[in-house]
Amino acid sequence: MAMVETRLGMSVTGGVDTHLDNHVAAALDPLGGMHGTRSFPADPAGYRALLDWLDSFGPVELVGVEGTGSYGAGLARFLRREGVEVVEVDRPNRQARHRHGKSDSVDAIAAAEAARSGRAQGAGKHGDGPVEAIRALQVVKRSCREERIRTRNQIRHLAFCAPDEIREATKGLSRNRLAGEAARWRPRPGGDPVLFATRFAMTTLGRRVAALEAEAKRIDKLLLPLIHVAAPSLLEVFGVGPDTAAKLLVAVGDNPEPSSHCSPRCP
Repeated sequence: MAMVETRLGMSVTGGVDTHLDNHVAAALDPLGGMHGTRSFPADPAGYRALLDWLDSFGPVELVGVEGTGSYGAGLARFLRREGVEVVEVDRPNRQARHRHGKSDSVDAIAAAEAARSGRAQGAGKHGDGPVEAIRALQVVKRSCREERIRTRNQIRHLAFCAPDEIREATKGLSRNRLAGEAARWRPRPGGDPVLFATRFAMTTLGRRVAALEAEAKRIDKLLLPLIHVAAPSLLEVFGVGPDTAAKLLVAVGDNPEPSSHCSPRCP
């Protein structure tokens, strides 16, 4: 009887526990009654099958999805293209999971209940606009920055342990200046093997730092137009440069507006 009433107009709230290879979905009626749970492949065909399954119970009001910025990104994009509202659902409390045991079906039901009750109100990340492009570039830039710091520290350590000739030549230089100085050396084999090897190592690392700095500049050139598209006035805020703006936009996602909890598919 509940199935018939749902088909005649009662809305459905979905919840999805997302994983790398499979997503587990749950469907609830407006009163919290459960229609069922089912697992679907985490690919376009699986997304379609998941939505068709939810649709079989009635018009889908909204779907709570875990990890719209990670494992659930593809599903969230698909659902929005289909006119379904998506809300971000937090992962269940780890202590509660430990007490009761891990269950994908239970997590999917919890996601649906959080969406239905309004506890999950954050609009999930769209992942298909300029901010997603910024996020991808930020991954590279963060890696570049971390590698640059690590490489400069390696040069510094080599200088500390180097023969006196190198120690005297680099004494008092900051990490930045030391890397730049080492990059300009032209070590030649012969003579003291330790002196040559140390110069060669420091020169190689110095040139690596220079390459990483050039890479960071190329990334900045790609980031600026995307930031202007996503938030034209953000860079006008005092103290907000490209790095800060990019971090803020990635944190907010492509959809900074609050969720209205009104799906285009719902009457």
